[in-house]
Amino acid sequence: MSSYILLAPILLPVLSGAGMLLFPFWNARARNIFVEAVVVVNTILTLAVLRLAPRETLYLFSLSEKLPLTLRIDGLTVFFAAIVALLWPLATLYAFEYMRHEERVNTFLAYYTITYGVTLGVAFAGNVFSMYLFYETLTMVTLPLVMHTMAPEAKRATRKYLYYMIGGTAFAFIAMVFYVLYAGGTEFTYGGTLDLDRIAHHDNVVYLIYLMGFFGFGVKAAVFPFHSWLPDASVAPTPVTALLHAVAVVKAGVFAIIRFTYYCVGPSLLAGSWAQHTALLFAIATVVFASTMGVREPHFKRRLAYSTVSNLSYILLGVMTLTPLGLLAGLAHLLFHAVMKISGFFCVGAVMHQTGREYVYDLDGLGRRMPLTFGAFLISALSLTGIPLFSGFVSKWLIARSLFAQGGILGQAGVLALLYSALMTAVYLLTVAVRAFFPDREADTASLASYTDPSWQMLLPLGVFSVVTVLFGVCAGPVLSALEGIAQGLV
Repeated sequence: MSSYILLAPILLPVLSGAGMLLFPFWNARARNIFVEAVVVVNTILTLAVLRLAPRETLYLFSLSEKLPLTLRIDGLTVFFAAIVALLWPLATLYAFEYMRHEERVNTFLAYYTITYGVTLGVAFAGNVFSMYLFYETLTMVTLPLVMHTMAPEAKRATRKYLYYMIGGTAFAFIAMVFYVLYAGGTEFTYGGTLDLDRIAHHDNVVYLIYLMGFFGFGVKAAVFPFHSWLPDASVAPTPVTALLHAVAVVKAGVFAIIRFTYYCVGPSLLAGSWAQHTALLFAIATVVFASTMGVREPHFKRRLAYSTVSNLSYILLGVMTLTPLGLLAGLAHLLFHAVMKISGFFCVGAVMHQTGREYVYDLDGLGRRMPLTFGAFLISALSLTGIPLFSGFVSKWLIARSLFAQGGILGQAGVLALLYSALMTAVYLLTVAVRAFFPDREADTASLASYTDPSWQMLLPLGVFSVVTVLFGVCAGPVLSALEGIAQGLV
């Protein structure tokens, strides 16, 4: 199989979405069938490419000797691309029902489909320059999705999103240029490729540049204090926020940090440095801050947004221990969080779609009228809290183990942050389920009589994600075994 097949999963959704912008569908049913067919075919194609395509690098073009645009498959590519490919078809199916009565649905689905291809571009990138190009393109194609409703708050959130991403772009660009100039090779290589002879006796400069990359890519990962764009972006339609929070944008930020840390600079160069300690400190601060804000937030969707901010830094806590166990823990939580968080956001979207209610204090008794929706939400909440037999417990346990192994004050502080966050998560998520199923006697439940669970197009993704969340919790062994090879740099 030719290495040019690596282009296919990227180009198919991008060209299909661009075609929808140039030649809009006037028939909603035909449009939905076309979009779902493109997404499903691309998922099958992506999985086939990940399984069968050669591991050689595909060279496309070069801006200079050290800036080639390349695509390549390695273990981390397979991991991230498979998550994206498997979640996108169900998310698209959910979007059809959610957007049924919205305006500019054709434009929405066009950019939604383009985002699929660009996100795969981030996964398939063969070097830091290629990843950077796709990474910034992802910002551009998601801007219309955040601004879709054109409401004043959506425009404000989009401007804020753009400003933060531009700032992150600047820091990441500086780090990328430094790396390219002082790298011994351009391809991603586990352990890093910096030319140690050329950077000898300049450790502090390397650490500073690394932190520029960490925080530059960390803007998309919502690292404190560059997090506030994420809750504000919740004004976007729920199919967008679900993918922003679970798969595309924020996970692309975490993925880029993993690439830059383990495949560019190298964990051995950073271990024990003040750069590592600074990154760990900010990850700990993000976990504590976001968990606290989640308790204080009365808006249902924004509450889950703060949960995302916290959980992204769970991943970074593991990753920044700079050990194979820590990377395994971070990858496991990246996967498990994608499933349980997209389920949680889809539950929120179903409630808003069916009832128009957006605040936690308006949810009393809704669990009895929408039992399937809130049953799925309860599973997501239990997993996010870290209750045993759910997937969230498995990855949080691994993160705690990696922090214990890290030792020192920051390792201990990280474990305490995890415990604090688990308590706060129980408060801000499980109390929602309690209110929904067991309302106060004074609550007005008579007005809920007309509300029901949504159609199968929304319930099917919720059911699948709920089952997978439980399966990952009770049968995590095969998944962790597959991830161990990536964490140790063997694949």
